[in-house]
Amino acid sequence: MTNLIPRKPDAAPAVYDAATLAVLAAMEKAADEHLDRIIPDNTKRGYANDWALWEEFHDWLAERTGHRMPSTAVSRGNLVGFVVWLDTIKLAAPTSIDRRITGVTVTARGLGVEVAKAATVAARQALKPLKHDPERMARGRGKAAAVTPEQLRQMNAAVADGLTGLRDRALWLMAFAIAGRSAEVAALRADTIIHVSQGLEAHVPAVKGRPPRDVVVHYGRNPDTCPVRAWLTWRAAAGLTSGPAFLPITVHGRLGGRALSPEAVREIIARNAERAGLSVRLTGHSMRAGFITTSRRAGKREEKIRAQSGHAANSPAFWGYIREADKWTDAASEDIGL
Repeated sequence: MTNLIPRKPDAAPAVYDAATLAVLAAMEKAADEHLDRIIPDNTKRGYANDWALWEEFHDWLAERTGHRMPSTAVSRGNLVGFVVWLDTIKLAAPTSIDRRITGVTVTARGLGVEVAKAATVAARQALKPLKHDPERMARGRGKAAAVTPEQLRQMNAAVADGLTGLRDRALWLMAFAIAGRSAEVAALRADTIIHVSQGLEAHVPAVKGRPPRDVVVHYGRNPDTCPVRAWLTWRAAAGLTSGPAFLPITVHGRLGGRALSPEAVREIIARNAERAGLSVRLTGHSMRAGFITTSRRAGKREEKIRAQSGHAANSPAFWGYIREADKWTDAASEDIGL
């Protein structure tokens, strides 16, 4: 049956005089200021951190695509990519990723960006299965897993062929040997890693306000996991004489000109650990933690280990690693007549 109810005409947009427009504008401004005042300071700091990570994600993406997109490009694909990046590169807990999605969305809208609902829905669809993974949900609740020499050998056995494999192996073995943070490994320079008869003398640059240090890297007994041989092989294959020690490599096998980012260092380590089928997830910090515990179990003195890692004498993190390494040495329960 035909609907006989007359349809109301579309309402025309209201037209206001200049005085009304001025009052409305003043009320909008007052509303914005009031809403900003009632947002807790910790929420504001959280949103600022979320946006900083969003910017970092775009920098990381630019290294791979060769094009830096504007950070205001908050699309469905970008938000889903952000979730994947936070999960696989930053190893963030799903609950943290959920908060990051909100922070980026709120900040973008505050900048006048129209974020489609379909974009946030897709991002949370990508996040949903991660929340059912107990290992992921436990992230951030403990220290990074310390890599062992046996795990380094497993990674070596599974490394990719070609120039990328040579770089990756040299990178993680040097990260281990200098007890380096990811940012320090990214900042290493080829011309300040000097080959001497005993091994390498490496200058670790200052990063994030931490002082620089000079360390030595001895030849390893096992040629497959020797950091000196791995570095010399990579250096020769890449033709490095100066500049960054580790460079990006395109899918066509060409070397990039800029240094790898700290995020790329972490990604290389995590990707190779997964490729080797390790039972634990390794991060960039796993190499640093692994050096300290392995060196201590080999009987090295605390001051020697600290000189290599650059930890302060009163560092709780350092002494935590030492306690972990020492817990089975002369254990209180050993040989007590039980």
